[in-house]
Amino acid sequence: MLQFPPLPGRGRVVDLLRRAAKSIPFAVTAKRRLDALVARRWGAETRYAAWVARHSLGPQERARIAADIAAMSSPPLISVLMPVYETDPRWLSAAIRSVRDQLYPHWELCLSDDASTRADVRATLTAAAAEDARIRLHLRAERGHISANTNTALAMASGDFVALVDADDELPPDALYWVAREIVAHPDVDMIFSDEDKIDAEGRRFSPYFKGDWNPALMLGQNAFSHLGVFRRSLVEAAGGFREGFEGAQDHDLALRCAELTEPSRIRHVPRILYHWRALPQSTATAPQVKPYAWQAGRRAILEHLARQGIAAEVEPGVGGYYRVRYARPEEWPLVSLVVPSRLGEVARRSLSALLAGSTYPRLELLLAVSQEDAARPDAAAYLAAHRGDARLRLVTYEHTPFNYSWVNNHAARQAQGDYLCFLNDDVTPITSDWLEEMVVRARLPGVGAVGAMLYYPNDTVQHAGVILGVGGVADHAHRHLRRGSPGYFGRAELDQDLSCVTAAAMVMPRPLFEALGGFDEALPCAFNDVDLCLRIRRAGRRILWTPQAELYHHESLTFGPHDSAARRAQFRRDVAEMRRRWGAELDADPFYNPNLSRDIRRQWEVDG
Repeated sequence: MLQFPPLPGRGRVVDLLRRAAKSIPFAVTAKRRLDALVARRWGAETRYAAWVARHSLGPQERARIAADIAAMSSPPLISVLMPVYETDPRWLSAAIRSVRDQLYPHWELCLSDDASTRADVRATLTAAAAEDARIRLHLRAERGHISANTNTALAMASGDFVALVDADDELPPDALYWVAREIVAHPDVDMIFSDEDKIDAEGRRFSPYFKGDWNPALMLGQNAFSHLGVFRRSLVEAAGGFREGFEGAQDHDLALRCAELTEPSRIRHVPRILYHWRALPQSTATAPQVKPYAWQAGRRAILEHLARQGIAAEVEPGVGGYYRVRYARPEEWPLVSLVVPSRLGEVARRSLSALLAGSTYPRLELLLAVSQEDAARPDAAAYLAAHRGDARLRLVTYEHTPFNYSWVNNHAARQAQGDYLCFLNDDVTPITSDWLEEMVVRARLPGVGAVGAMLYYPNDTVQHAGVILGVGGVADHAHRHLRRGSPGYFGRAELDQDLSCVTAAAMVMPRPLFEALGGFDEALPCAFNDVDLCLRIRRAGRRILWTPQAELYHHESLTFGPHDSAARRAQFRRDVAEMRRRWGAELDADPFYNPNLSRDIRRQWEVDG
């Protein structure tokens, strides 16, 4: 098994902390945390090295690819755009060589040099152009910066599709084959993107980013499209090419503008590592903060993208150098009906009081769904009597029936008067007082069918950061037990994003949509009724958003007990079987999770195998 040494200097730091721990109590904790960090890094790199070894191209795979290419009746020409400026010839030569080594032969490389002053750079470029007729070269007389330089490369392109490659990065040999294969399989495709990893000066591959499919909300927090990014050339030209003034984020800006001119179904994701991003000390692959102008350009790109859609918002710094969107608040808030099934136990009574006292949303009604038997208990009756003067609280009673969470929610929702419904567990309490405002402003966005929140356990670890389909067989919460404030997998525990599902422990959706879909399916009385509802929302063409900007604590299953408790274990198993029967294909292919990542509950976001 391959082994990787720690990063330079880390071993010395660990050794110093180990020695200091004998005399400085603080150092004991610091050393333990650092040791854990090193162990995680080594473990992840070892797993990825094994994954790379398993997925390396052997003779049989190369032969299969060659046969597939030969069978293509109209193989598309792919123009690789490579802007160059003062690039170290070592990395420039490697980048050019990686294009020339492609198994797919139907490409052209459009090199544009932005008036580099280094003679060895121009010598490298001219030599490459002389060696291969598929390489086109333009030497600019004046410096124009990255956007103008890339536009020069774009003007040289004759292929129907253009692929963007930086002059110090590399493509694996099968990269353009998989792009071409996607084009052939989906002739109407307009944009294609892939997974990526990083490569250091010694050629060591690390830090793979296995992405989900096209994710409009995540694109407002990070450029989840590049790398490898491929565009239909006519679409890029219709969008106006690369915009000057957005240097450093010109590819993010282009992806947002092109996406506005096409449909999500015509944006395809290839779940394979098709790009190696060179990690050098001066590159954003190593440290995004080395180019602060790039962050500002990205902020402008996002703001203008939102403005073009008529969405008022502000963009501020997010975790890890990413972005966070703050949506403008409406002048008049819609009425929201909070639907809360409860037995009014001690924890529920405390949580409901905290909910009413700790929420600043100006127009809400709380529909408290309680069985007549529970409402008559002395402690519950006393609580209800104490809150009789709160106009926001409405009691919805029902005769005691066998447990059916779907039926109770539907029964209460039929009494709702709000424009939006907020399904809420009775053991949830606010952390941020404007949690409901943050969910509603997103629920009002065009095309959105439901919005979920960030839920924490009382010990400040994540209970819910969205739902991943297929994990554990049906579905499980993303980033469960991650420490509060941790970014998670490439920032995804701290960034707004589209998902396939969110929990109904805290979910907002338009009431007309809920009614049109028939509410929760009462044939799923115990578990996964929210997963089923979310899948039906997406089947109806609506998006599901999750936001970390609405934060609440969730004590989880204190009122009605866990789904797989002894009392309901048989029903839980029936619900699992029914979900697999209805949605098996969807559960096994969550578009917002990557097939190269594990679906083991204990190994979320880790490389599979």
